[in-house]
Amino acid sequence: MLKQTAQPLNPARIADAAIAASRQVWLAGLGAAMVTRDWARNDAGHVFRSLVKEGSTVETRVIRAFGHQMNSSIAVATTALNKARDTALAGVNELVDTAAAALPKLKATVAAQRAAAKPKKATSRKSARKTRRAKRSSRKA
Repeated sequence: MLKQTAQPLNPARIADAAIAASRQVWLAGLGAAMVTRDWARNDAGHVFRSLVKEGSTVETRVIRAFGHQMNSSIAVATTALNKARDTALAGVNELVDTAAAALPKLKATVAAQRAAAKPKKATSRKSARKTRRAKRSSRKA
């Protein structure tokens, strides 16, 4: 069986370790920024131009391979998108018109429901007193 020893917590040591760790992260970030700056100055332009050249070569091959098919597919997709957009706009406009026409009727219905739901108040103080007295006397009996 292993013997466990309890070590007392040292808050100062923990705080120092946290500060040291955050400083190391800060220094690593500064180092990364410097490496990136140097790469951007020296190599990035060459790498970017190389990537553009490769992309252009691949694009030329794809256009040769698919040619007219790709252009007609783009046209069909654009037409379908425009039709879908027009249909959606027409549906939304119709819903807005229907809602605008129904709004006055809805307001009247809501007002009538609110009026019907209001509790009726006692007509006079005397009737309220009679009601309270009747409740008290029924409790005593």
